[in-house]
Amino acid sequence: MPSTNSLTIQTDLPKQENLQTQETPCIAELVRQQAAANPTALAVAAGSEVLSYAELSRRANRLAHYLRSIGVCRDAAVGLYLERSPAMVVAALAILRAGGAYVPLDPAQPAARLAFMLRDSNARVVVSTTRLAERLSAGAWQVVTLDGDAERVAAQSESQPEHIAKPEDLAYIIYTSGSTGQPKGVEIVHSGLSNLVAWHRRAFQVTYADRASALAALGFDAAVWEIWPYLASGASLHLVEDNVRNHASALRDWIVSQRITISFVPTAMAENLLQLEWPKETSLHFLLTGADTLKMYPSSRLPFVLVNNYGPTECTVVTTSGVVPPSSSVQQPPPIGRPIDGVDVYILDDRGQPVPEGTAGEIYIGGASLARGYRNRPDLTAERFVQNSFSAVPGARLYRTGDLARWLPDGQIAFLGRVDEQVKIRGYRVEPGEIATVLGQHPAVRTCVVVAREETPGEKELVAYMVLSPDATVDAGELREHLLHRLPDYMMPAAFVPIASVPVTENGKVDRAALPFPNGNRLQGQAYVGPRTLVEEELVKILAPLLKLDRVGVNDNFFHLGGHSLLGTQVIARVSERFGVDLTLLKLFDHPTVAEMSAEIEDLILAKIEDATRIELSGDHNRSVV
Repeated sequence: MPSTNSLTIQTDLPKQENLQTQETPCIAELVRQQAAANPTALAVAAGSEVLSYAELSRRANRLAHYLRSIGVCRDAAVGLYLERSPAMVVAALAILRAGGAYVPLDPAQPAARLAFMLRDSNARVVVSTTRLAERLSAGAWQVVTLDGDAERVAAQSESQPEHIAKPEDLAYIIYTSGSTGQPKGVEIVHSGLSNLVAWHRRAFQVTYADRASALAALGFDAAVWEIWPYLASGASLHLVEDNVRNHASALRDWIVSQRITISFVPTAMAENLLQLEWPKETSLHFLLTGADTLKMYPSSRLPFVLVNNYGPTECTVVTTSGVVPPSSSVQQPPPIGRPIDGVDVYILDDRGQPVPEGTAGEIYIGGASLARGYRNRPDLTAERFVQNSFSAVPGARLYRTGDLARWLPDGQIAFLGRVDEQVKIRGYRVEPGEIATVLGQHPAVRTCVVVAREETPGEKELVAYMVLSPDATVDAGELREHLLHRLPDYMMPAAFVPIASVPVTENGKVDRAALPFPNGNRLQGQAYVGPRTLVEEELVKILAPLLKLDRVGVNDNFFHLGGHSLLGTQVIARVSERFGVDLTLLKLFDHPTVAEMSAEIEDLILAKIEDATRIELSGDHNRSVV
């Protein structure tokens, strides 16, 4: 079997052996060191809102002391229910400094799913804002709001709390899709996070001069990778606006204008960025990607290095990494690189033995990056985290990924797909079985199967095939409404297709190849009502092509038609281009129908006109209105 030696991104970087045997300071201590060394340096920026390292530390320290005062201690789970913002970074750092482990709660996810995560993680505290907290179900947790509890937090000490977290303690818990119908919490410890950060700082030679982007949603483990390596290095972190982060040309322009030097983007966005023209004067050195199978090679004209990465959530974000060289020929997808520092990768056959070079096998991962296990799931932990028979270390484990791969002659790894039916949709790992379980609880559905189809190359969509109960009357909108109460939007099927029976193979397994294409067979929503105003007319022209529909009615719900938060950001960008107003993602969730969205846009336009009139009457001619 090829060596699992650690990756060197550039050939002139020194090799650092045996990182797993060296104790690396926890993240809270590394950020403290940077704040002490250069307190006035820029730490976090989001538009006009900026935080220096000194202010980041002061705010995090006060919140950490307050969290300690209400019972947060080592290994304690703390919900982090905030939008992407500097305040989110402050709160995450504060939870770590208090000794706790943060549990990311994405505001875009359904309240029922968030409540399950809080109950399952046994969180006793949630950090949020007054506005967001109103959406949160009541429970056994105390909600600390950054605005409502501001005075109590401000009264706390600015000094850093005594460091109490140990390398084996929890740093964060991230919930991923589960086949039982409920998400499962992955418990990541400080030693795994520290190993990731130490490798990243070394491999990409991160310094205080770097400017890194942050665009991942809070519940996506890539957000972990986007934040901590840079704050641990004294670099600056720049949060991408929602109306930019999923629009390729706008994101490119933002990266260039903000002088970003290192940026992570999910695979689908990376492929879009690779097809754009880039100015030679860009500051971008590394474009990092991962979360799905990369199918493109970069052009030699691009002024940055593309790095492909692979890693399950159970192994602290990144397991393998490798530079993708320029190429005009795509005979096979780019490899996923070599194992990072402190991580061992094995490709094994059905008997648990290493496969020869070039032979397909399942990826098993060992070393410093492994999670403690799944929260409250000892059975699943024992199933997926198995004994490492290749290690002399007592109790050493391997994570069984369920991913197929093979070794290449140069020691890199070629990813081949999934052993089971788990898929990745827009960078999120999804168990179709979880969707089928929840969908099957609808009274109109007798049985169902959910699969991922790729009708458009590179764009996977979930399709639900259902055998309906006799005399059942149901439409796609009702089924989506049922799912939206339990599942996040990225797990919504793009189509619901009724079938007479589920086709099976000779051995009784679902015959996915025999399932029909959803083209004209899908269930429709409610009766069509056409646009009645100019704003509605323009809005349906924006939505229909994004949703790949011939028409969209004014009473149609964007999310019931297959929309999701990633498409939502494209809607926001196009609304901004067409109407000159900023529609937020939260407003889109609160006003999802065309009629409601149009009314909100009209209100924004009216407010802008009134603002411009007020400025004109006041004689303030120095302020411009776009």
